[in-house]
Amino acid sequence: MRHHFVLLMVAAALLAAADDLSAEGTHQDPQSPPPQAGKASYYSDLLKNRPTANGERYHPEKLTAAHRRLPFGSLVRVIRPKTGQSVVVRINDRGPYAKGRIIDLSRKAAEAIGIIRAGVANVRLEVVSLGE
Repeated sequence: MRHHFVLLMVAAALLAAADDLSAEGTHQDPQSPPPQAGKASYYSDLLKNRPTANGERYHPEKLTAAHRRLPFGSLVRVIRPKTGQSVVVRINDRGPYAKGRIIDLSRKAAEAIGIIRAGVANVRLEVVSLGE
């Protein structure tokens, strides 16, 4: 009987350790929405210093983005599946409003995932943390 108890305890410890390992590295907010997939584009340099929806000015050299629904201040990992490149951006604007697009990136963010030349690319979004 004691042997079964020891085996049960070892099994429980292994399951707990495996659960910790599977969660390690995701760094995704457990309250966050599921990942999204769609197209990303980026802001024109002509919009530099124009106000964004949260009142900040657009700066092409910052890692910011526009999303239709995520709260301002949310941190989002934008992944380009084709290349594996990714970048974390902060949501400070609303949009995009072009059909099929799910996020508009600042120039620096677009450069980080290599979409400047193409202008538009398929991406996956993972919310790292929700803003307020």
